[in-house]
Amino acid sequence: MADIDFSAEIADLRHTYESIEAVSDIDQIRAEIAELSEQASAPDLWNDPAIGQQVTSALSRKEHELERLTSLYNRIDDLEVMVELAQEGADADLRAEAMGELESIKKSLGQLETVTLLSGEYDEREAVVTIRAGAGGVDASDFTLMLMRMYLRWAEHNGYPTRVMDTSYAEEAGLKSATFEVNAPYAYGTLSVEAGTHRLVRISPFDNQGRRHTSFAAVEVVPLIESDDSIEIPDTELRVDVFRSSGPGGQHVNTTDSAVRLTHLPTGIVVSMQNEKSQLQNRAAALRVLKSRLLLLRKEQEDAKKKELAGDVKASWGDQMRSYVLNPYQMVKDLRTSHEEGNPEKVFNGEINDFIDAGIRWRAEARHD
Repeated sequence: MADIDFSAEIADLRHTYESIEAVSDIDQIRAEIAELSEQASAPDLWNDPAIGQQVTSALSRKEHELERLTSLYNRIDDLEVMVELAQEGADADLRAEAMGELESIKKSLGQLETVTLLSGEYDEREAVVTIRAGAGGVDASDFTLMLMRMYLRWAEHNGYPTRVMDTSYAEEAGLKSATFEVNAPYAYGTLSVEAGTHRLVRISPFDNQGRRHTSFAAVEVVPLIESDDSIEIPDTELRVDVFRSSGPGGQHVNTTDSAVRLTHLPTGIVVSMQNEKSQLQNRAAALRVLKSRLLLLRKEQEDAKKKELAGDVKASWGDQMRSYVLNPYQMVKDLRTSHEEGNPEKVFNGEINDFIDAGIRWRAEARHD
């Protein structure tokens, strides 16, 4: 600790911050906040709830962006004062506290630097995440539940609100599928690198012979639909099925047929919702998710067409993107970025920011190749 050159470290922090600030264009953010605040204060804003929601959501995103930038700037200033006080008073405890804050600011700057790479068309959006059990029987269903908890804990650690929209329980244990929203700016751009097939290798707790099993779960991430998105679905393209909501072990949540399943006939996309209180609410939530999936599908088709026209038909990164190995050794490894963590318990407890950051940087590099 005695060898730390705080002056040089703080200078590096300021240099990194300035480069992030330049890319973020903080003056433009302030101008957009002023404009959105003026719109938000208009007395007739909520005459059209869709427009009101659009304006307030955009304002919230920009205020969050500005707050992240300004709070880091202030933390660097405070660190400089802390170091000066520690050196003047030869205070070892304060010096140790400054060292901890230095490392914390470095990490926060790294995460903010990663956010500047989120420049995709829908990256600023909130996200809808769906996890489905794949091959592996009851182990796959259990793995699906583990992944759902992992993402919900990740969101909790980061202060991101979530809303579970649908949970379809497996007969023996775990989940067949789950859908939830992450209601935070850049949730889609951040979590979209988690999409793909996840693989779990472990001694199965459901195998009475104690054998090692491999199971799979698929993660889908789509941007949350907004009121100005031109996604219209004619009634003739929808099949609506109503069924009874169910909980773990097949127990009925209620006695009414309130759960809703929407099938988009042209694409075959199916969305089920059962966590709202009424059939009407479940139908509205399902329709919103269906539109979100169709929005992403349209974007993917447009991108594929552009690549085809440009003569670039390189395959995108493979579906199987991460392995969680609990036996014969302990390791979680991303197969695209090679980022790994030797403590799977930490990962399943939601500590996945490093995996996400590595994925975002990997994707940004791939886009420039």
